[in-house]
Amino acid sequence: MAQVTKGKGGRGARQRILDAAAELFYREGINATGVERLATESSVSKRTLYQHFPSKEAVVEAYLRSIEPRVANPLEPGAQASDQPPRERLLALFETPTGLGAPLRGCPFHNAAVETAGSMPGVRQIVRANKHSVLDALTELARRAGAVDPQLLASQLAVLYEGAASLATSLDDSSPWEQAHQAAETLIDRALTR
Repeated sequence: MAQVTKGKGGRGARQRILDAAAELFYREGINATGVERLATESSVSKRTLYQHFPSKEAVVEAYLRSIEPRVANPLEPGAQASDQPPRERLLALFETPTGLGAPLRGCPFHNAAVETAGSMPGVRQIVRANKHSVLDALTELARRAGAVDPQLLASQLAVLYEGAASLATSLDDSSPWEQAHQAAETLIDRALTR
């Protein structure tokens, strides 16, 4: 995730807090990261943190909104994938994640949903909106690929993606991504040839 930029003073404090949140919440978890630790890691006082964010829930919500553009969107692929056909872009979602460090941590939105279950309603709304947005993007990409039922294929791929991310995290093993890639290829090819 993001690297925390160390610095002192009020300038850039909000961004330092968000950078620290992105790193700590993803690596160590939302519940395990207290406000004191967040303030220390972002080189701000708790008072400054609370001036920017009235509660920890507000920090979590801002963190999720700030990372959303960096989380994989099948309609906005990286530079390498932008010239790939839609089928290949769908399959690219199932490439084994790299550079995440060990142990594997999975989807930050899924992690937030699990950690804050029932305790942070604003977080739940952000997570649901993100997952619906991903489903919509997958549906559009499946349509572009020529799927007979793009919505069905999108739903199947979303379930497969979430399952691969969760199992890889639970086992701290990247092999579920390889298995999911093979299954996705089968689902996609079947959906395109009906």
